[in-house]
Amino acid sequence: MFIGDIVGQPGRTAVTQYLPQVLEEYNPDLTIANAENAANGRGLTPKLAEMLFDANVDILTMGNHVWDNKDIFGYIEDEKRIVRPANFPKGAPGQGFTLVRAGNVQIAVVNLLGRVFMGDYDSPFVAIDQILEEIGDASRHIFVDFHAEATSEKLAFAHYVDGRVSAVIGTHTHVQTADEQILLHGTAYLTDVGMCGPVNSIIGMKTEQVIQRFLTQMPIRFEVENGPAMLNAVCIDLSDTGKAVSIERIHLK
Repeated sequence: MFIGDIVGQPGRTAVTQYLPQVLEEYNPDLTIANAENAANGRGLTPKLAEMLFDANVDILTMGNHVWDNKDIFGYIEDEKRIVRPANFPKGAPGQGFTLVRAGNVQIAVVNLLGRVFMGDYDSPFVAIDQILEEIGDASRHIFVDFHAEATSEKLAFAHYVDGRVSAVIGTHTHVQTADEQILLHGTAYLTDVGMCGPVNSIIGMKTEQVIQRFLTQMPIRFEVENGPAMLNAVCIDLSDTGKAVSIERIHLK
């Protein structure tokens, strides 16, 4: 089970409200969530990470906002249940992938950043080759959270690793797409899993602030919208060989 970008208090509320029924219905062996927007829409704090772990999330992935709260620096270095993008330059704190026992198998959870419209990061294509070599025979079940903007880059990356990883699920754009599929060689793919956050918003942020930014082009710091929240997630079933058997989108509000 993979839960999309958790945005601020509404996103955290959606997780605590909906996750119990989702876990009861799907009974996943492993629950992963992207938490890079969990703290007021930007970054993560140790306190909020512990809250999400207490809510039965097993592994947290991150993204381009991973460093927005400085108190995460030392925490992420020691907390092996948090995975930050692997293609940050060498020397960044934390880890780019982790191995975790789930049911009868060991699953590798990888986090990578795209570069198109995103930033000057190391190549995710080169990074995944290095990671897969490092993982070796330790796991045939490999999940990738690809935190990227451009659909073309996400699709290109998925086809590049098709048959070498179990799933490539996109995050970052906060809008759930309807293109879930299993690629030719057995990799599950979804361009974006969507967010956990306020329903009546623009990708989680206050509508009037975003509109004002488009109207004036002035620098406006966005704030998380209030109100009812939704949960977006995806459930993937994997075979013993690590190939995807099925992929199902989840949308609750």
